[in-house]
Parts: sequence; C-alpha cells; structure tokens
Amino acid sequence: MRNFQGIWMIAVALVIFTACGEDKKVRVLPLIGQYDIEYKTVDGVEVEDTIYPTIPAFTYLNQDSTEVTAESMKGKIWVADFFFSTCPTICPTMTTQMKRLQAMTKDLENDLQFISFSINPSYDQPTMLRRYIKHHGITANNWQFLTGDEAETHELGVKSFLVHVASDEEAAGGYAHSPAFTLVDKEGIVRGVYIGTDTKDVDRLEKDLRKLLKYEYGVDGSK
Repeated sequence: MRNFQGIWMIAVALVIFTACGEDKKVRVLPLIGQYDIEYKTVDGVEVEDTIYPTIPAFTYLNQDSTEVTAESMKGKIWVADFFFSTCPTICPTMTTQMKRLQAMTKDLENDLQFISFSINPSYDQPTMLRRYIKHHGITANNWQFLTGDEAETHELGVKSFLVHVASDEEAAGGYAHSPAFTLVDKEGIVRGVYIGTDTKDVDRLEKDLRKLLKYEYGVDGSK
C-alpha cells in the first residue's frame, strides 16, 4: 500500500464536477482527472468547454491468449485493478473483494466489465493467469485478466487509472502498488477510486456503479 495515501489525495484533489461549457449531462458521480479548458465560438459567442481525460487506447492479451483492446470493451462501465499473481500481500484480498463485487452485480454483467491488469507481465503470461483464475474459483464472463508491456502498464495505471504502480526491489514480491479499484464510465472517464481491500469501500463502489448506470445511462439494476 506504499504511497497509496498520496495517490488517493491527488485523485480527490482532482475531482471535477460538470458546471460549465456545453456538457449538460446529469452527473451523479464526480469526474476525476486533470482537465483542460477549450474555447470555441458558437453563434458568434465565445464559450468554454471542459475537456476531461479519458483512458487511452490499449491492447493486451487476456487469460485465453485473445487480444483485448479498450475499443473491444467499449459500451460498458469498467471496474479495474492492478495486481500480480505472485503478490504475497494485498492482491489475494483484492481479488477476493473483486470476486465478491462481481457476484453482487451479476444482474448488471451486460453493462459492467471487470479488468485486472498484471503489473508483472513477464511472469503473468496467459497460462499463469488461467492458473490464478482457477485457484481463486473465478467463473465470471465479464472479467478480463490482461497481460502486456510492463512499462506501458505501469504508466497506464499511474496516469490514467490513478493507481500507484512501480517496480520496487524493497517491496514484497518486487512491486509496490495500491489496493485501488478504479471506476470508469462508458466515455472512458474515471468516476471514482476505491480501496479494494476494504469491504465497506467496495460496498460503496457497488452503490456508486449502480447509481452511475441508472441515472446516467438509464440501466436499472435488480436492486
């Protein structure tokens, strides 16, 4: 959990509510990230538009050795975490909590995508990911375990998903990372960061994702 508090404070400090420009969509959760202001002329009047950061395009292999891209998962909201299969500390708890969250939201599986990025892809090839999935008894159809370039994955975690990820020889298992679960909307904008090892915070995540789907996308869950 090294440096998680700092990353969390940064994320909170960057919370942005839609209040100006042309974006009139009702927002029930904050938009998070370093935003830009774009100025344009509409009907002779200069207006400003807030441009929010989105998750960039990416390509990975999943546990079945199938290529997965951000585009191929478009149209769903995401809950993502960063882990590695040999993690001796927080990862098993994170996976257990993610599995619990997936079970609680099974009624929303057509609109919800779970994603676990390996931060040690040189070891976590698809075969190892399948073993990890089997070991944890995961049978979800809407959960992808992804492996790809290590440097790009670490950068993706830190810059886009707002998760602390780093190689660290002094950390258990050789990597230091936060226990964060990141909620991303259908436009690719981060809408929340939650402590994935904390049951109460994961319960809060469930409530938030249901709220997001219901009020911003018109998807009513069974709860």
